[in-house]
Amino acid sequence: MLQIYARRADRFCLREISNPAIEQAVSPALWYDLLDPAPEEVREVEAALHITVPSREEMEDIELSARLYQEDGAEFMTMTMLTNLDGDEPAKTPATFILRGATLVTVRYTDAKPFATFCARALRGNGHSYQSGGDVMLGIIESVIDRMADVLERLGNEIDAISREVFRSKTGTSSGNKTRDLEALIEQLGRKGDFLSGVRESLVSTSRLVAFHAAIDNPARRPSKEIRQVMKLVQRDASSLGDHAAFLSGKINFLLDATLGLINLEQNQIIKIFTVASVVFLPPTLVASVYGMNFELMPELQWHLGYPWAIAIMILSALVPFLYFRRRGWV
Repeated sequence: MLQIYARRADRFCLREISNPAIEQAVSPALWYDLLDPAPEEVREVEAALHITVPSREEMEDIELSARLYQEDGAEFMTMTMLTNLDGDEPAKTPATFILRGATLVTVRYTDAKPFATFCARALRGNGHSYQSGGDVMLGIIESVIDRMADVLERLGNEIDAISREVFRSKTGTSSGNKTRDLEALIEQLGRKGDFLSGVRESLVSTSRLVAFHAAIDNPARRPSKEIRQVMKLVQRDASSLGDHAAFLSGKINFLLDATLGLINLEQNQIIKIFTVASVVFLPPTLVASVYGMNFELMPELQWHLGYPWAIAIMILSALVPFLYFRRRGWV
């Protein structure tokens, strides 16, 4: 799908599509938005701006030289974006920004929420701040940063809830249920860790894109003081959000270690119970084994109180180690 945005009467508006090449010559557009475009739509934009739009395979290359470069007087910048951020399993997708003079072209294959947020905000406003495609690109990136900030805030609250679940007292709960609960928390922490990895990757790619755009010395495109401040603010926000994401990743690693430690403690407690029980019942077993031998000369076998005597010895031999363990605090 191809959508074209332009300025009319100092307003940012959506333009009807007829022939992009003719319209670009008569009234230059600010923004060509290619969302999962058809081949003919890509060819129309290429003919209008005299550029070569990268394919999806080229956009997915991870080499920095394939993501940030200049060609034929145009800037090609690709960043990693996340979709489905309201769920637990976000999807990574590349988004390419192409600046040709004062015109922006975006190429994407998934409808990301920051684009819709920016369009809704820009179409409601008077459009004075969007004088060129570079301004539009910075506005979209600001929406991406805002979206990431909201996501990190939500993730932080969810991680705090998991932390309280890990360290809260669970009296009256059996060891088996505790272990199963902790295993479920490990799965949740693993999903949050994967989520944060995607967020950090997106923030790093955003910082690189803005730094590349700010470093280009183009005499035909001298950003105003306000735009330079916006670029610095975007870079600073992306850096601070990256630091916050790193902090949350460290917290997740701590909770993983703590949860594994609690599971080991629960398992050790079970092993300790079996060990104490085996030690306590070992002396009575020895006494029963002695009096179970078939020797003829065993005086106790002829006693009238032989049976109560053997029972008393077995009980006493079991109580002595049990009381000793209890006194040492082992049980």
